[in-house]
Amino acid sequence: MAGLSGRAWILWLLGYPGAAQADIDQAVREAREIGQAATLMLALGITNYTHILCRNAVAARAHADELVVLANEKGASLRKAEAVFQQGCALALSGRFAEAVQAITAGVTAWRSTGATCWTPLHMSFLAHVHARLGQFDDARRCIGEAMAASEASKESWCDADIHRLAGDIVLLSGDPDASKAEAYFERALAIARQQHAKSFELRAAMSLARLWRDQGRRTEAHDLLAPVYGWFTEGFGMLDLMEAKALLAELAS
Repeated sequence: MAGLSGRAWILWLLGYPGAAQADIDQAVREAREIGQAATLMLALGITNYTHILCRNAVAARAHADELVVLANEKGASLRKAEAVFQQGCALALSGRFAEAVQAITAGVTAWRSTGATCWTPLHMSFLAHVHARLGQFDDARRCIGEAMAASEASKESWCDADIHRLAGDIVLLSGDPDASKAEAYFERALAIARQQHAKSFELRAAMSLARLWRDQGRRTEAHDLLAPVYGWFTEGFGMLDLMEAKALLAELAS
């Protein structure tokens, strides 16, 4: 069960969202069959990070809600903190950013109070994203800086590509956007994703850079960048990222 939960996350990063979902389903099913609370909490918590990465708000909220109830029943403070953070992520994925920033902050605070330090780069990058969407750019820049610093200190670098992509998004969303600075962040995100063979993060970075180039009138370059990345995928075409990439390619080709 633990192996399936971890493999789902890795398969998503490598660009196989369909296979990742199959592992999630099997991991949770086996955890329920085992009938042990600690095992089910582990399965719900770890597989839910993949739901969050897939931007599957409905599934992420369902797992987080079940986990918070079970963690409360068992007095599992670490798992409850994880669930509260994940509830915040689900709210963010649903566009409810004001509620999300409160839940994510509460979850991160509770998580740190247990002494846990893993997942910090992901925690802070999600918090940065929500602050940016609320127009709170000083907080957004602070949080994305914390995400980068935590990754460098701990070597928990698996989400570095998305951290740099989000840093570029924050630049563009701010009141005085610096396109060249954002472009540098997106190019760094692409380089990291390619080095790590993280196809799902590569797709996101390529979309961000393609949108920037589109807005600069560089439509052919944008299309030529995104098309081969999208064309690599063989499954998971119902995933939001792939649907958005297909729509963007159609726009760029028109």
